[in-house]
Amino acid sequence: MPQTVVSNEPLIRLACFAGVFAALALWELLAPRRPQEIGRARRWPNNIGVVVLDTLVLRLLFPTAAVGVALWGEARGIGLLNNLALPGWLKVAAAVVVLDLAIYLQHVIFHRVPLLWRLHRMHHADLEFDVTTGVRFHPVEIVLSMLIKFAVVLGLGAPALGVLVFEVLLNATSMFNHSNIRLEPRLERLIRLVVVTPEMHRVHHSILRRETHSNFGFNLAWWDRLFGTYRPQPEAGHEGMTIGLPEFRDARELRLDRMLLQPLRKGPPPSGKP
Repeated sequence: MPQTVVSNEPLIRLACFAGVFAALALWELLAPRRPQEIGRARRWPNNIGVVVLDTLVLRLLFPTAAVGVALWGEARGIGLLNNLALPGWLKVAAAVVVLDLAIYLQHVIFHRVPLLWRLHRMHHADLEFDVTTGVRFHPVEIVLSMLIKFAVVLGLGAPALGVLVFEVLLNATSMFNHSNIRLEPRLERLIRLVVVTPEMHRVHHSILRRETHSNFGFNLAWWDRLFGTYRPQPEAGHEGMTIGLPEFRDARELRLDRMLLQPLRKGPPPSGKP
């Protein structure tokens, strides 16, 4: 199984990404939650371009990704779970939950530390909110995130299967909770008890900084409630709220070249007011 996981990890992740992306893109087309002033033709080539660039950078720097690190640690008995006699399914579940908590904490830190915020704000500078926003991250942030993930995987002793399940879930839920889809309100309230929904995460992309610094979760919805960063609704309502950052309102900032240079541009610190 380990060799099968490593050899097929890129294909598994690509297939899951393509399937989820296609399904959500179609859903957005058939049942959009909010009207969009800036069309797909202007935003999507750039947002998809950055995820292609991110993937190439990661595969060049870390060919086996986090799954390979998990196998390396397992072979050497490194990490907590590799030294506990627990059922395999429990190790997988524990890895998914702990890695999700790590991503939540990382997200909070990237909002609090000015240098890291300069990298992360590219994700928030999108002027619309849809499935492609969920894959719009600066390549340097992606590399730092992977290094943090390596440390957590080794310290925890996460099994390779657990890491793969987490990576697939994180990618899928990131696209889901950024998607511009309409959900039946009662169903949405039930889903957000466990998983972050678009209604919940859209608040995080508000132009108001007090809302930007809330709802940090990507997958499990528990962490924001547990750590006091949960905000149920935007002040202006989902139809009336403004998406993005006050310092990047020009539509030219949606171009790939300008997106990549945004960390070098001046702007208010993460604690600043709009």
